[in-house]
Amino acid sequence: MGFIYGVLGFFKNGGLFMYPILFVFAMGAAIAYERWVQLNRTRIKNENMWNSLQPVLAGGKFDNARELVNNDDSTLAQMLGMGLALQGAVRRREEIEIAMEESLMEIVPQLEKRTSYVALLSNIATLLGLLGTIMGLIEAFTAVANANPAEKADLLSASISVAMNTTAFGLIAAIPLLIVHAVLTTTTAQIVDNLEMVSVKTLNIISHCAKRADHG
Repeated sequence: MGFIYGVLGFFKNGGLFMYPILFVFAMGAAIAYERWVQLNRTRIKNENMWNSLQPVLAGGKFDNARELVNNDDSTLAQMLGMGLALQGAVRRREEIEIAMEESLMEIVPQLEKRTSYVALLSNIATLLGLLGTIMGLIEAFTAVANANPAEKADLLSASISVAMNTTAFGLIAAIPLLIVHAVLTTTTAQIVDNLEMVSVKTLNIISHCAKRADHG
């Protein structure tokens, strides 16, 4: 209970700027949670799709592969669907590759959306903390100017201590958001890298099957 009262006292002493910092942190945390859930769901769906699709592609069963990707809602299926749709119609690897790259260009913004807001809100929390401290110091020096000379030192130190609460709280809110933003960015990059790797593997399989058919 003492810890809870200490936290509440810290928050109350920080003044009005503690509330917008808390609001900014809550927004950042909500966005970060949504992105984390969505990215992990995307990663798992892609892994499951590729595990099902790879043996079908390796066997040269492209009609079955097209059926699989058309019945799946993963980003991997979306990307490969563009390439497999052309597999039977064109012979050139470059055309299939361009189709999958075009699909990937549509997928990447969907993976990255709202992630940048987490870093933005982290910066806003820091700046709000600094602004709250500056406003608190202005009030402190104004109050000290009219105080009894014997009490000025004690009054000033107490006022500065309270004013620094907003900077501390701003950093407490900002640091976790920055860490989470880095994690989200890394996770997104890993998903994109895996999609690019899968596209290359699929192109190689298609090319290999085409050459085998020509020699056959």
